[in-house]
Amino acid sequence: MAKLVLFNKPFGVLSQFTDSSGRRTLADYITTRRVYAVGRLDKDSEGLLLLTDDGKLQNKIAHPRRKMAKHYWVQIEGEISDQALRQLREGVNIKYGKTAPAQVRLISEPVELWPRNPPIRVRKSIPTQWLEIIISEGKNRQIRRMTAAVGCPTLRLIRFRIGDWELGHLASGEFKVLEVN
Repeated sequence: MAKLVLFNKPFGVLSQFTDSSGRRTLADYITTRRVYAVGRLDKDSEGLLLLTDDGKLQNKIAHPRRKMAKHYWVQIEGEISDQALRQLREGVNIKYGKTAPAQVRLISEPVELWPRNPPIRVRKSIPTQWLEIIISEGKNRQIRRMTAAVGCPTLRLIRFRIGDWELGHLASGEFKVLEVN
């Protein structure tokens, strides 16, 4: 049986166990040893990070050929137009080329949301909106680059599901260990 750790990564935490600069890492939260991150979330992103002790499982989840769906809640600055939504759905040009089509829809602020520490910057004269974005690729800072490309910078980015695994009721900084085949 392989171990699979579901971790709700807080804002500002690196997706690694060590850091020579003294920043917060997985070691500050994860007590299960000999597990390794399956993919990454940049330090400015929050939410579901999977870790495992099994290389085959890691490959099954993370390999680009598998195209495992990753689901995000994205708070953007400004009001997104129908044209910008269409662009995101069809794929946009970012630093690494054109993205694959994404599933994108406007949503209300997620009810399950925990407060971010520190809070996002708020500008009273500029509204914000929430999107649900589902992608099957994972280019560096892809969601942030996608929303910026259509004129709506990302303020908060939370991954809540990867394939069949989701955050559920895990609070920020909490994890649970599953045994999987």
